Amino acid sequence: MSYKARIREFEAKVVKLKNSIKNIPDFPKPGILFRDVSSLCQDKDAFALSIDMLYEAFKDEKIDMVVAAEARGFVFGAPLAQRLHAGFAMARKPGKLPRSTLEESYDLEYGTSTLQITEDALQSGQRVLIVDDLLATGGTAEAMIRLCKHFDVEIVCTAFVIELFDLGGAVKIKNDYNIETFSLVEFPGH
Repeated sequence: MSYKARIREFEAKVVKLKNSIKNIPDFPKPGILFRDVSSLCQDKDAFALSIDMLYEAFKDEKIDMVVAAEARGFVFGAPLAQRLHAGFAMARKPGKLPRSTLEESYDLEYGTSTLQITEDALQSGQRVLIVDDLLATGGTAEAMIRLCKHFDVEIVCTAFVIELFDLGGAVKIKNDYNIETFSLVEFPGH
């Protein structure tokens, strides 16, 4: 059964989420139509609905750990981990974690960046769900996947609130890592 099929009244709920996401033209540069997830977070009903929908999709997957990227991934990953009764591991920017870390650099749509995770963040055999706010070209998700692959874990899925489907991130993740992606809301990129 697909993750969407696990969510009751999926299409009606997606309309609510889409209506809460503001579109900002020409940000961060001319020609880009920015999908602003912060407006979804400001709408208490839409924010709660997004967490509820992610929970419905993954509640039967026996997730041990949710891994999310700084900063907006934390907004969705932490409450979802709590609902799933799973642990939460933070993938952070360099210099933010006080213990020994592993790191992966990656390309973004507008540059490059690096994520780190503590060397003890995950344990062998755990079932891991990777969560972020938005999937575009897949760079951030790929870095989290590579970080998780340092451990002997099973990556169940990568999950997103928004996917810019024509930028190819989901296809790249599937082709390069054989990992499924799931997104609540899909928009064309740019």
